[in-house]
Amino acid sequence: MRDQFPFAVARVTRRWRKMLDERLKDLGVTQARWSTMVYLEKGGEGLTQRELASLMAIENPTLVRLLDSLEEQDLIERRPCPSDRRARRLHLTDAGRDFMDVLSGRAEKLREEMLEGISDKEIECTVKVFQRIMENAERQK
Repeated sequence: MRDQFPFAVARVTRRWRKMLDERLKDLGVTQARWSTMVYLEKGGEGLTQRELASLMAIENPTLVRLLDSLEEQDLIERRPCPSDRRARRLHLTDAGRDFMDVLSGRAEKLREEMLEGISDKEIECTVKVFQRIMENAERQK
């Protein structure tokens, strides 16, 4: 089972993303765009581009293209940073907040469908296992 574990995790992750992509298709956003929005919301508005890139574990130039497209869709805005004239702080627009409400509702529905028949205790155990795996991975750096 140990040798199957990483592949099982990868399959579940790919399936989750594919299904959520299908449910968000009508909103005109790609997975890269909606995941950027999720990271921005979870990380807290007012992050700099550099902070968001670090949180997402992607390169800054890659993030800049994503932010450009989100800004064109009026989902985010870049505001000057008062303490660093070179930096920009990222904020959701009203349309971006509305988008996140829709995304959250659809993601919650999908999550409940995918976790059907799985007890809260089983989910808690799984999350603890993932946390331990991440702790082990961090020690390997």
